[in-house]
Amino acid sequence: MAGRPTDPAVTSRRAGAVTTGRRAQTRERLRRLNVVTMAVVTLATGTLVVAVTARTWPQAVVLGVGAIAAFVASVRWTAVGIPRVVRPCLAVTAAAWIIGALAVDAHAAFYGVAVVGSLYAPKLPRRRVAAGVGLVAFVAVVGAVKVLTAPDGATDVLFLYVLLPAGVTVVMVGSLFAGQVFYDLVEELEDTREREAELAVMKERMRFASDLHDIQGHTLHVVKLKITLAEKLLATDVGRAGEELSEVRALVGDTITQTKELAYAQRRLNLSAELENAKNLFEAAGIHVRVEREADVDERANELLGQVLRETTTNILRHAQATYVRITLSEAGIAVLNDGAGTTPLSGLGGLSTLRERVAGNGGELTAEKRDGRFLTRARFPYGRSDG
Repeated sequence: MAGRPTDPAVTSRRAGAVTTGRRAQTRERLRRLNVVTMAVVTLATGTLVVAVTARTWPQAVVLGVGAIAAFVASVRWTAVGIPRVVRPCLAVTAAAWIIGALAVDAHAAFYGVAVVGSLYAPKLPRRRVAAGVGLVAFVAVVGAVKVLTAPDGATDVLFLYVLLPAGVTVVMVGSLFAGQVFYDLVEELEDTREREAELAVMKERMRFASDLHDIQGHTLHVVKLKITLAEKLLATDVGRAGEELSEVRALVGDTITQTKELAYAQRRLNLSAELENAKNLFEAAGIHVRVEREADVDERANELLGQVLRETTTNILRHAQATYVRITLSEAGIAVLNDGAGTTPLSGLGGLSTLRERVAGNGGELTAEKRDGRFLTRARFPYGRSDG
């Protein structure tokens, strides 16, 4: 609906949901692309192995069975976890290599077990390296048995049944391990980005809640103070009491406006306005206030210093029994000193704690200390005239 205020946190959450949905769609498209690519490559390579190396029908059958099992396993390669079809395929391809090497002289029969093993060893939850080494060892040992049983031509047999199969298997296992490591790294980076997005949403919610607390909490304390004063004046000065109530009405209206501005992300505090407001409030509460200006305030610090002054004013009215307040303004800082600090611990001033993080996030420092019944709140930013 046009004109409806938008919560920045809601906007961030919706944007995060859209981003997550798009990322999921991208992952699904990549998964399908990987499946198609691996299936095509496995089927084409298996067909080529059978066509080129098979010299007899038994060799063709053994090589074909291994190639088909490798193709079936590759179709399920990108599934989450280890699919059930993998173990039967691994057993079939392992048997094909044993039969091919020892019974029908099919030296390329290692292809199936090398494909299935290298595809799924990197996906194991643990002992991945041991599985990869075991795969290479299995291929080499079967080939070595063939070498030991060969009547002659041991050198050719050693190359065709041990060195070539083991070397190809090592290359396949290494490349797929590297691919899995890269995939895990990408997943970790994506998870990190999602966590950062969630953290940003949480920070935005906290900022929104803090700003809302600044507006509503400050106003409610001022309203309470002015209504109390109006009640006292009803018996002695009805006109002045009416003025106080009119100010309450204006203050409530101004608070409604500020709340709308906050919802539209248009709210900006002005230090001069907050200073004037603080003076009026302290004087209305019977607190003597003195303002000292050491320099004009840098515009970059204006808004945050206004927030510090507003929060400090609220804390003094709520927690202290002050008789005087001294506000000192510098080019990029503010210091508020008051007496009547009372017994409120520093840890109990949650608004200042939240504001301290916000000031620090903008390169500044907010400190608060209590000593000898006096409370000093100081905010400073690293701005100076030399910056310009």
